[in-house]
Amino acid sequence: MAVPSLSLRFARVMGEGRWFAGGPRWALAVDKEARLLDHAPWLGGVPGSERLSLDAVQLLAPVSPSKILGVGTNYRAHAVEMGKPLPDEPLLFMKPPSSVIGPGQAIVRPRGWERVDFEGELGVVIGSVPGQPCRRVSVSDAMQHVFGYTVVNDMTVRDLQKKDGQFTRAKGFDTFCPTGPMIVTGIDPADLRITTHVLRNGTVEPRQDSRTSDLIFDIAAIIACASRVMTLLPGDLISTGTPAGVGPVQPGDEVRIEIEHIGLLTNPVVDEE
Repeated sequence: MAVPSLSLRFARVMGEGRWFAGGPRWALAVDKEARLLDHAPWLGGVPGSERLSLDAVQLLAPVSPSKILGVGTNYRAHAVEMGKPLPDEPLLFMKPPSSVIGPGQAIVRPRGWERVDFEGELGVVIGSVPGQPCRRVSVSDAMQHVFGYTVVNDMTVRDLQKKDGQFTRAKGFDTFCPTGPMIVTGIDPADLRITTHVLRNGTVEPRQDSRTSDLIFDIAAIIACASRVMTLLPGDLISTGTPAGVGPVQPGDEVRIEIEHIGLLTNPVVDEE
């Protein structure tokens, strides 16, 4: 699948100097350069004269959402893996914004639980359509509300999920939503390869290898379903579900999730202090 020539890459960065006196900045990434924006890109931010080397800044999570929506059991092979029937409609849940971390930041594995799993997922960032809030949108109109795509790791305490029978605590811990490294626009999300590897004791172990064409509910269907319940605001993040191959992580591991044309998200796992 060729990358469209109009595809753009956006980052959220932090660095030293007067450009960051007010905190992190949004940037358009061009080659190895970060062109700082005056606003978030989904709000029409444009680059000014400030240009920095990407090597000179820290990449943060490229999102700052008011809310994060996840979708459970949304890959056919994963439903089989978990012994669940295919759902009739998207199974929606929420993660708190406080769970977001960026590339390279540590996932904190909470103590006292038997199994904490990675879940590599395609992330969708909601954009802004003038005069058309993302509320009760149709499937046919849903994709115009998409700004771009990123990589998400929907970390989950599996035994807590089973204990509670729902997802809030199991998926809501701080650091449980690694996201990045950038947001990519102008790509077709229908058939992207998604892989997850875990680096453990010096060995890179393949865990997930699938394509977004295995999604049960595509992005338009998810947005249409969610927007019947709540207004999706510009910058909100939807994590679209995970393929087969989920598995546990331990302190000392490193989780590497890569999605075709979007990038590689890497995060170490540490023990809770």
